[in-house]
Amino acid sequence: MTFLQKKFESSPEFVRLVPFGIFLVLTYCQSLEFLGKMAPYWFYLIKTLVGAWFIWEMRPFVAEMRWAISWEAIVVGVAVCVLWVGINDFYPKFSKAGDPSNPHLVFGLNSGVAWFFALVHLLGSTFVVPPLEEVFYRSFVYRYLVKIDFLSVPLNRFHAMSFVVTAIIFGVVHYEWLAGILCGIAFQWLVIRKNRLGDAMTAHAITNFLLGLWVIWKGDWKFW
Repeated sequence: MTFLQKKFESSPEFVRLVPFGIFLVLTYCQSLEFLGKMAPYWFYLIKTLVGAWFIWEMRPFVAEMRWAISWEAIVVGVAVCVLWVGINDFYPKFSKAGDPSNPHLVFGLNSGVAWFFALVHLLGSTFVVPPLEEVFYRSFVYRYLVKIDFLSVPLNRFHAMSFVVTAIIFGVVHYEWLAGILCGIAFQWLVIRKNRLGDAMTAHAITNFLLGLWVIWKGDWKFW
């Protein structure tokens, strides 16, 4: 067993916090304009690979990180995507560093490299982001705000203060903060209703996948 695996096994906080924290650091690096216009795309590739590796390493130590499919997850996933796009023009956003993430403006219109990075973003947001974010927000933050011994808190426990605070935190880390808050409410409701994390992971993946298809189909790169 490696040092990291030992830390994951010995600390339920570490295994839920550190992978997400490193993922956030790499996300921040995407906004460092002095690194050049190509850097955000390379950092997205790096963080996707690193995130996928972390998910693989975390699996034995985070029992709730298991995909699950239900009709509720599908409905919520589709509805959140529609909401995310639909309300976008009706509220002010936080500032967003740099230009919209259109790889065709950086690597050439319809170039193979541009489509490669678009695919990386689509796959990363669909399969890597949901497990990491749901484990951090819905499994750790929500329950930790209820009780420091968070593993003793059932996933279906409703706690009003924690419900609201977790949704707000989830929302304000997104450029589209209002959509993020509503999204956080929907995903947390799923976890509580189903008493498992997997449905929220699936709904999150569906939302991000459909949003990615919208971005690519419509050229609406502001959502990335």
